[in-house]
Amino acid sequence: MATVAHEKNGEGEEGEVNGTSPDLDWSHVLLGVGITTASHPMTYVKVLIQVGHEPVPPRATTNLFGRPILVLPGLLQYMGHIRKIDGFFGLYRGLIPRICTGIIGTSVNSHIMEHMRGFHPVEPIKDTDDLKTVAEKFVKTTSQETAARCLAVVVSHPFHVVTIRCMVQFIGRETAYSGPFSAVTEIWNNEGISGFFSGLVPRLLGEVFTLWLCNILAHLINTYLLPSDESMTNVSEFKSYSQAITGFLANMVTYPFTLVANCMAVTGSGLAAGQHPHMPLYTDWSDCWKHLDRMGQLKRGSSLFWRQYPRRHYVLNKGGFSDDM
Repeated sequence: MATVAHEKNGEGEEGEVNGTSPDLDWSHVLLGVGITTASHPMTYVKVLIQVGHEPVPPRATTNLFGRPILVLPGLLQYMGHIRKIDGFFGLYRGLIPRICTGIIGTSVNSHIMEHMRGFHPVEPIKDTDDLKTVAEKFVKTTSQETAARCLAVVVSHPFHVVTIRCMVQFIGRETAYSGPFSAVTEIWNNEGISGFFSGLVPRLLGEVFTLWLCNILAHLINTYLLPSDESMTNVSEFKSYSQAITGFLANMVTYPFTLVANCMAVTGSGLAAGQHPHMPLYTDWSDCWKHLDRMGQLKRGSSLFWRQYPRRHYVLNKGGFSDDM
């Protein structure tokens, strides 16, 4: 059963495992590196928004119904702000560890799937299978993909942490995570081994929920909405489209896990972005989730083009903007 790549996350969110094919195709890996590089400025902006960094004040405008509202800068304006401060190549801060995250995750995922399908093969679902057999095959296949995905996330997570922290250095203008050796030393000296796995739990939960939701939706669409005859024109194309759509929908539903994971990768790190007034010091990921939920910010960073200012939680002071909680 094929699954759709997840971009935390986040991002694809950040450093996602791309698919669950048992055969590692390095041409696809290189293609993924190219896509990651091209989309990195967008991911960089998304991460800064996720941790709550808003360097450009909102502007007054009106919504579709003519009501006055405040909107925050969109993707292009935010990128322009970064470029003004750090130059063009400043938009690629954190690219190298992000590429490492993706390559390591993809490699581990593919090798684990290869071994599991070799030792515990599962026959493809057939039209003649009864409901019980279909359910058993689906659960076994998705469980194998879940195990491979989880192990890949665990192995690649230290690089994910370095990626996020390298990006958010922009806020406090630090340099501790500017190189791989300095980043490892910084985490090891200040947090120990646990620092390399900051935010792992919500990231794992997000990956698992996304995978199962994506597979369930794709199976329902391919089974009950599309013709079963593969020889019919465009059926295979429709199935690939359905996988892309279900992946997008699944990522929307599980986005809060990506947001919380990235915030937890920063809080308590010693960086300005993870300290007051930029971010509270969260005790654990559930504390972070509850705080963001209380603020109505669990979707923060999910939209990069039209971002309405959350007037419910902030007040405008003479000196700037401050939390109203």
